[in-house]
Amino acid sequence: MWTHAPWQGRLLPHPLPPGERLRSYATWCNAVEGNTTFYATPARSTVESWARQTAPGFRFVVKLPRSITHERRLTGAEEELRAFLAAMEPLGPRVHALWVQLPGSFGPGDLGALAAFLRRLPASHRYAVEVRHRAFFDDERSAGFLERVLAGVGAEWIPFDTTALFRSPPTSDAEREAWTKKPRVPRRSPALTDRPIVRYLGRDDTRRTVEGWQHWVGTVTTWLREGRSPTVFIHTPDNADALTLARRFHDDVRARLPEVEPLPEPAPAEPPTLF
Repeated sequence: MWTHAPWQGRLLPHPLPPGERLRSYATWCNAVEGNTTFYATPARSTVESWARQTAPGFRFVVKLPRSITHERRLTGAEEELRAFLAAMEPLGPRVHALWVQLPGSFGPGDLGALAAFLRRLPASHRYAVEVRHRAFFDDERSAGFLERVLAGVGAEWIPFDTTALFRSPPTSDAEREAWTKKPRVPRRSPALTDRPIVRYLGRDDTRRTVEGWQHWVGTVTTWLREGRSPTVFIHTPDNADALTLARRFHDDVRARLPEVEPLPEPAPAEPPTLF
């Protein structure tokens, strides 16, 4: 995400060499979704660069490659998994969780494969699972089975909240595209661990995005008061203002809980001038 084109020169300095782009992003937010790892395991040298650009407390939620989750469906992927874990080693404590995003076809009948896969994972990492099969949201028995599988290994269930997107018809090209690609499932809020993760997708209209996240402001505030350490990712269909919206969400939480630490001050997108 830190290379998102609409941010360059407007929110982040441009041009920047590849080895400085994440560093600039990290002045805006203290966590990032590692989504590109879904398409291919990066070279270890690339991951070493990510580590150099971020402080040890910066949070990466890194998605497992699709070859493991979607193509092999968690079975017989030992070689790919070893290569991925080895590539992530330079991040050290920055790996907040390894993100297992499962395809929409991965349903209750596949929970045995998920349980076996999670049990084989090294205890040195935390894991978070995102499911998209409707049964996990509509059927309490299926949801309960999934929760027990996750609780057995201390893994979290990542909700991807798209309810704001689907609340009313799309009004932009980006929203229309999102309607065809994003999962339409009910919102799910319970946390299973002390480090819940939320993925929220709003609208390209800021007012609707802010209206839609009020539920999460209250939920995150409650989690913090309980001593949990949540991570929240804010998206819109075009993501043009995702950085400023993420900081606004953080400010909304701090308004209810002032003891929450502020985010870092963003680096200016343009160098200062004398006049």
